[in-house]
Order: sequence, then structure tokens, then C-alpha cells
Amino acid sequence: SHDCLSTQFGGEPMLYTRFSIARQTDGDNSHVEMKLSADDEEGGEIGRPEHLHASMPPPQRSGKNLCFLIIAALLLLLIGFLIGYLSYRGRMQKASRCLDGSGKCEMTPTTSYLADDDETEEEEVPGPPVFYWPQLRDLLSNKLSASHLEDSLRQRANQYSFEAGQSGDEGTASYIHDQFTSFLLDEVWNDEHYIKLQVKGSSNNKVSILEDGKEEILESPDAYVAYSKSGPVAGKPVYVNYGLKSDFQKLQKLDVPLNGTIIIFRAGKITLAEKVANAKEAGAVGALMYLDPSDYKNTDALVPFGHAHLGTGDPFTPGFPSFNHTQFPPVESSGLPRIAVQTISSQAVAKLFRKMDGEQCLPEWKGGVIGCKVMLSNTSKMTVKLSVNNVVVDRKILNIFGAIKGFEEPDRYVVIGAQRDSWGPGAAKAGVGTAMLLELARVISDIVKYDGYKPRRSIIFASWSAGEYGAVGATEWLEGYSATLHAKAFTYINLDAAVLGFNHMKISASPLLYTLLEKAIKGVKDPTKVSGSLYDRVGADWVKTVVPLGLDNAAFPFLAYAGIPVVSFGFCNKDEEYPFLGTTQDTVENLKMNDKLYALMRAAAEVAGQIALRLTHDHELFLDFERYDEELLAFQEKFLPYDRDVRALGLTLKWLFFARGDFRRATDALRRDITNSDRENRIVRRALNDRIMKVEYDFLSPYLSPKEVPFRHIFFGKGSHTLQSLLENLQLLTTSRDSVDVNVLKEQLALATWTIKGAANALVGDIWDTDNEF
Repeated sequence: SHDCLSTQFGGEPMLYTRFSIARQTDGDNSHVEMKLSADDEEGGEIGRPEHLHASMPPPQRSGKNLCFLIIAALLLLLIGFLIGYLSYRGRMQKASRCLDGSGKCEMTPTTSYLADDDETEEEEVPGPPVFYWPQLRDLLSNKLSASHLEDSLRQRANQYSFEAGQSGDEGTASYIHDQFTSFLLDEVWNDEHYIKLQVKGSSNNKVSILEDGKEEILESPDAYVAYSKSGPVAGKPVYVNYGLKSDFQKLQKLDVPLNGTIIIFRAGKITLAEKVANAKEAGAVGALMYLDPSDYKNTDALVPFGHAHLGTGDPFTPGFPSFNHTQFPPVESSGLPRIAVQTISSQAVAKLFRKMDGEQCLPEWKGGVIGCKVMLSNTSKMTVKLSVNNVVVDRKILNIFGAIKGFEEPDRYVVIGAQRDSWGPGAAKAGVGTAMLLELARVISDIVKYDGYKPRRSIIFASWSAGEYGAVGATEWLEGYSATLHAKAFTYINLDAAVLGFNHMKISASPLLYTLLEKAIKGVKDPTKVSGSLYDRVGADWVKTVVPLGLDNAAFPFLAYAGIPVVSFGFCNKDEEYPFLGTTQDTVENLKMNDKLYALMRAAAEVAGQIALRLTHDHELFLDFERYDEELLAFQEKFLPYDRDVRALGLTLKWLFFARGDFRRATDALRRDITNSDRENRIVRRALNDRIMKVEYDFLSPYLSPKEVPFRHIFFGKGSHTLQSLLENLQLLTTSRDSVDVNVLKEQLALATWTIKGAANALVGDIWDTDNEF
């Protein structure tokens, strides 16, 4: 055996050597994998004598004995062949893993994500050396340090502004770059973008009351709303609760005129940009938002910063990356409000309410401001004047990246990101996430460099700038590299605002990550209790409490624009908002009023770290592609009551339902392919993982222009193509049938049906396995 093996690798060439060349799927054919067949070892004639004694007479044997001897020899030969083959196959597998010169020839533990971590026996499959998952999970937990998190957060303690593209933001960017370098990450780099931001002008914006020819200044705060229309506007004030569509509909039913008015609403429920869009749709010329004391405690004098762009990214290069503005003609996002917007304090709103002499607020609209009024009386001549002095400026921003490269598939990566900039101190909004990002980079790099873990896939750590203006840094990166990222990035983990309280958890995620997230929170201790895990806190029905991603979450463009699965989570207080977000009081000292702040940050970092490491550990990507079948079924059940109304219009829902059935069969087929596949074959494994990671992307409607409709996801996007928009249109068939445009409904049904059908075809795999029949 030793002679045979030495012959294979260094001695004389053997006869009848067979080999196969496997070209890697990324186009690099420099790697040749040689597999020697078993009969290469057994079939060669080693030490063959040169002279045979032909004159020697053959022994005399009976036919029966000769037959017996032949059968016995054949059996012995077969047994020897099997023993030699199995022994040789094991040696060759081990030897092939030593050819890189590392000398580390370990077997790789792996497991399917469908199995329970603690009960299933780990299976040994060839590949790069990695730890068993329980070992890796414990190593992460032991290395994460609350004191390191505290030190990083303290960087923001004595600074009061980190505005995008300014000195505070650039200084933090340089610090993060240096930290990534000191952690010995494989790659560290900057990504520059030249963007347009709207900032406050030379003087503060101003809100005034005009009455009897006199102007009384109500408030002139330091804070402003980016992307507001500049200039003065005036109108009668009308209070519209949270500014929800349902709030405006209530006023319209009461015949309250809204054209030419200044709308007042309180913060919460939806983003400021969505409130402003609702006000513009109702005919308002301006909008004012304040922090109501019933929702935001101890904020009577505080005025928050915000932005009014109904979208993400640079609104002056919609759909294009902001590498250089001179490359593109002047264009503006359709999400810009084109009405004047300003934030004011609840104290100023109380004074305004005292001036209003109209109808009292609806009981459910009353907040913490005393004397709530909806409008002025018919005889009142009072108006509110809003003067906005914002200006548009050009800024260079930097996104900072660090990467740990995978050993098997370095061109497949999970991204962990956090916003770096903030209008004020931004301790909760940006400081917590940045501290967690640095700690995870330090710990995971340490596990790889010093403990021997070899991730199969890469991990990218990203620090975003201009997040305050609508995830500008993250969106511009996605727009700049969309052709690459949708095929290579398979998960985004958002760390922003991860600790806003302590007694509750807020979770937003793609359904593909529900199973992995649940396993992660089961493995992380609850820092607020003596015993128990975070899973004990959220309970078995936690999926029902998942919050849809909003436009103000940096994970939103990853999911809705790029089709990359995301997870965003954090601690908060139940039924109570963190009062200082986006204000000058978002300081480290105020944040420390949260009980066990640094322990909570460490727990959140551990959840994020477990998700990232598990996605780089297992052979099979830990994305639960079968979960979307449940999501489709849930929508089908919501659509079903309107089947008769749809048929009355000459349309049908059956093709949509058939498409869902096709998707279910496609997931079953992929699960069978995974079960029956050779998990030792890297090419097969990669092909199966590529089918899994494309599931999210395939729910981006391919029939829409990314420039005109950037958020094309039919589950989580924005626009008439979404399943939620289709459901709302179907509901109108029973409440306001005449308002339903049949052609629009027909197009919605077609877009939804063929997007789902396309996702099913992509999941099946090869083109010859697809079918355009329902």
C-alpha cells in the first residue's frame, strides 16, 4: 500500500490512470481535482517478472478441483478489492485535503439545519476544517465582551454631531477603518459616494401664527426635516392624529376640508415620510410633526430631526449609484414630498391648540397634549405660516468595509452592517450598532485567526454613512453593485438601534431566516433574568409578532430592492417608544438609563454572531426556503373570500392559486434534490445552495422597472404590485366597488401570478425541469 501510494504521488507513473477535471462554477478552471479509480491500485501489475518458465508443465488437477479453486480465488480477489478500495478511498480523500500544503487533514463536521443541534449525531463530510456547531457557538459566547462594547460606545460620549460627510462622521470612519485593520481582517477598504443632501440653511426654520395682520413666532428650532420643500407656505391648521391613511379618511368622512392646510400629526406608527405623503395626497401644503408626551415621555421641549423622502438612497440619483453626479442628467425621486415639512416641540403644539377654536379631538386621538383640537372654527381667520430655509449641498461620504474570506466559497457572503452617522449624538441610533459591529469583527476574526475556524463563506462587516437621510450609504452601495450582490450576498444582518429598552424584543426578518433566528435566540441567555433564554421571552408564537420592515430601517433596501434575506432585531420597552431617538438628547448617559445596557448589547451581538457564523458553517445554506409556501398560503386564505366578487368581473383567482401550488411542488422538489444529493460533491452542493439563496430575489417582480419601482418585492415592497396592495383592492370590491379599476386589478393578478410562477420555476433548477403550465 505504501509503495502504491508513493507511486501515485512521487514515483513511476502507473498504467491506466483515470482522472476527471471539475471546472469551478465561477469560471476559474485552474483547479484540477484528480480522482484515481480503485482499479488503478488493484489492477496495476507491480513487480512483474521479466521471464516466465514456459517449459514448466502445468499441474494435473481434476476439473472439479480446478473450478473450486477458481471460485475461491475470485472470492478472495473480490474481498481484497473491496478492502483495498475502501482503504484507498479514505487515504485519497484525506490526501486531497492536504495538497494545499497546510498539513491539516481533519474531517469536517456538518449538519442539516432541519436537525436539532443537540440531539443529532454530526456527520463527517469532506471539506475545510471547521468546528462542530456547539463548539463554535460556545466559543463566540465566551469571547464576546461587554467591556469592549462599553469602550466602543464611549467614543460618542463627548461629541454632539456626527452629520454625514462632516468631521464627526469622517473621524469615526477613520477609527473604524483602523480597528478593522488591527483585527487582521483579510480585506479592509473604503467605498466613496458623492451624494446630494438637503441640510439646514444659514438660519433656523420658523413656524409662526398669523392673526389679525400680526405674525407671532411659535417656534424656530435647530432641528429640521431633510428634503422638505423650501420657502414659505401658509394655511389653516388641521390635526390628523398619527397621519395614517385611516386618520385622513375619518376626517374626509366628516367633510373636513384639507386642501391648502397645514397638517399637524404626532410621531409614531409609520415613518415621517409616509405621514407627509399622506398629507400631500390629501391636498395639504405643509406638515408639522411633534413628539407626543403620551408616546415619548419627558420630551416636552425636544424637537426631532427627520427626513421626508418616501424612499431610500440619494433622491437625486434614483435607481443609479452616486459615484459621480456628472454622469447622470438632473432627475429627482418621485418620493420627494414637494410640500413644506418641519418638526416642532409638544410645547409649541400645546400653544397652537390653545389658539384653535374649532372641534375637539376624537376621543381616540387625544394624546398627552392638553386641549387637543382638530381644526379652527369656520369664522376664524388664523393661519399657520411655515418658513423652510433648507439648502441642497454636495457631500462625499464613505462606507467602510472589512471582510473575512471564506475558505470554500469566498464569493458567497453574509453582510453585517450598522449606521455610523447621526444628526445629534446618536448613541442609541448609531452608537450601539457601531459598537456591536466592531465587537463582532474582533471576535469572529479572533476565532478564525487564532482558534482555527475556517468559514466556508465570507463575512463582510459594513459601516454605513448618511443613514439618517434614508439609508443613503447602504442603498448607494446596493445600486452600485446590484449585478454582483444579488448573486453573491445571501443575508444582511442589521445592527441599528439594537437597544432602545429592556423588557421586550422587536423583530423584523425575511421568512427565510425565521428558523435560524429561532435557533439563535434559543441559544442566547436572557441578560435581564437569572435563567432562561431569549426564546423564553418571545414565546413559541413569536413569528406572529414580527414587525414589517419600514423605510427607516437600513435592512429594507436589501430586502425590497436587492432581494437579499435580512434580519433586524433589538430590545425595546413594550408599548413605549425610546423618547430621545433623533434628538440632541440621544446621549450615552440617557441610554444608560436602560437597565443592563451593555449586557443587552452583548446579547444582541451574540444573536447576530450566531446567525452569521451558522450561515458560514453548514454545508447547506441555513435558509428555510419552505417557509415562503406558508406565507403564500396565508395570502391565499385572505384572497379566497373575494373569489365570487372577482368572478363577477369576468376574472378569476384560480391561476394565482395554481401558481402557489407550483411553488409548493418546487420546494418539495428542491428538498428531495438536497436529500438525494452527494454532499461530498462541492459542485453539486454549490448548485443547490445557489437555488436556495435565489429564492428571495425571485420574489422581486421582473415585470417592473427598478428605476420606476425600486422596491419590487411582492411581499415586502412598495407599490400596486405587492400582494398586500392586491388584497386591499379586493377588499374594495365589497366596500366601494365603483372605485375599483378592473384593468388595474387584472394587471395586479397577472403580476402576482407570474412572479410566483417564475419563483417556482427558478426553484426547480434546470430549464428542462421547468413548466409554464399551471
